[in-house]
Amino acid sequence: MKTSDGVLEAYGHGGDLWTASAKFGVRPGDWLDYSANINPLGPPPQALEALRSGLAAIVNYPDPGHRELKKKLSAKLGVEQENLLIGNGAAECIALALSGLDIRSVGVVAPCFSEYGQLAEAYGAEVRTIIGREENGYRAEPAELEPLLKQVDLLFLGHPNNPTGLTYSLPQLREIAELAAECAAYVVIDEAFIDFIAPEERQTLLPELQSHPHVLLLHSMTKFYAIPGLRLGYAIAAPELIRRMARKQVTWSVNGLALLAGQACLQPETAEYDRRTRELVAAERIYLRSEIDARLRWRTWPGEANFLLLELCERWTAERLQDALGPKGLLVRSCAKYDGLTERHIRIAVRDRADNDRLLAALAEVHKEGGQR
Repeated sequence: MKTSDGVLEAYGHGGDLWTASAKFGVRPGDWLDYSANINPLGPPPQALEALRSGLAAIVNYPDPGHRELKKKLSAKLGVEQENLLIGNGAAECIALALSGLDIRSVGVVAPCFSEYGQLAEAYGAEVRTIIGREENGYRAEPAELEPLLKQVDLLFLGHPNNPTGLTYSLPQLREIAELAAECAAYVVIDEAFIDFIAPEERQTLLPELQSHPHVLLLHSMTKFYAIPGLRLGYAIAAPELIRRMARKQVTWSVNGLALLAGQACLQPETAEYDRRTRELVAAERIYLRSEIDARLRWRTWPGEANFLLLELCERWTAERLQDALGPKGLLVRSCAKYDGLTERHIRIAVRDRADNDRLLAALAEVHKEGGQR
């Protein structure tokens, strides 16, 4: 990860409304935030009701064993509870994998989620990076990963990857897992955004995880269910790996309200919410790509998650675009700090039609103004 963070990404992530407000004078609650990838439908009604009715329970300690949430996840995913670890967001699960598995060297395929490298270095691990080929959607073929796997204890793989939104095929995932086993390396497949893909279309090693005891799957509940302020994620892996990670977890790191919301999100009644989310995101992702191409001729990548990677034309940089959109109350994510990308790359969320039209109109307006300077 490059160290020259832009002002709006001072903490390494999108969604920093406070830094943006200090810079542009827009109140935090007035932003249309395209820099964070959150479900445009907002949290499920069941989760909000669970929070309202369960608020009085904050006088009690949360369940340190996360038993009810594990029970519901076990039923939904078709895995045993001993295969699950609940974390304070997927980021805590990453940290627990690094500390619990005694990782000394980490491999990443850039561009990718910044926390892979940042947390690895924070836990004293050496980070080795390869850049995915642009013509391959910044993915790495298994043959390209084999030399890296021979040098590291653990490989992080985004699937769908952030910020590209692209995935690997199931044969590729299997080949990578097999190569890692031969190299005595762990593979952490980050599936934080996989819920945005219809279950029948997902490419995942989850059904055959027993055949890959050195593979860990990471999931986030904050993106799909729009609860990032609560922080909730989980890891799926062989029981021995889960036990080693759990031994490093701080007691009560997952708060009681997060557990209540997570349990509510897994109720059968949320199935309609899940369906509507996937339909909305899929349709609006296509709409955004087509409109950006028609109006701006900027390059986009065909991601499968709730965000898109864009490359601006030569007269624009991500920082300049942020400065043009900020006074209008719009935020986009600069990708200038991602290894493998440039100052002309940005990432935008996929939201509903009204929001997307507002973004498109603002982009067209500043693009026209910029061309007249």
